[in-house]
Amino acid sequence: MRPLDRTDARILLALDDEPAATVVALAERLGLARNTVQARLRRLEADGALAPPSVRTRPAHAGLPVLAFVTLAIGQGETEAAFAEIGAVPEVCEMHAITGDGDLHVRVVAADNADLHRITGRLLGCTGVLRSSTVISMVEVVPLRTAPVLSALASEHGQRRAR
Repeated sequence: MRPLDRTDARILLALDDEPAATVVALAERLGLARNTVQARLRRLEADGALAPPSVRTRPAHAGLPVLAFVTLAIGQGETEAAFAEIGAVPEVCEMHAITGDGDLHVRVVAADNADLHRITGRLLGCTGVLRSSTVISMVEVVPLRTAPVLSALASEHGQRRAR
């Protein structure tokens, strides 16, 4: 994994402003060569720096307006099986191995509270899951974002800081 640089950040911010922009349009807007923009975008995709387009989809628009965070305790020696089974649940959007009281932090979406109950029951039935704790998001105050860190990186100050 190669860290993003100032040029990468500028390209990504331009794509935030205009997601359907062509390579030529991005190059003109940023004052870069078309080949530079095209090569950078290919490398960003190959390096895994760009998430798949489906990540931009808001689950509420797919009929899943309830967002919850489930902390799971996993039995020792059963993490790989647990990760695989939990990851196979369609409503699981994200999973992180964590420190603290639990072992796994899972972001899930649901149609309503009854559906969330069904999903948490399914998670509890996965191999190695010992217990769960669920919190429901009431309001998304700051959505997932990277533009502020990219803006800092794209600025001269951010470039010096990143070195």
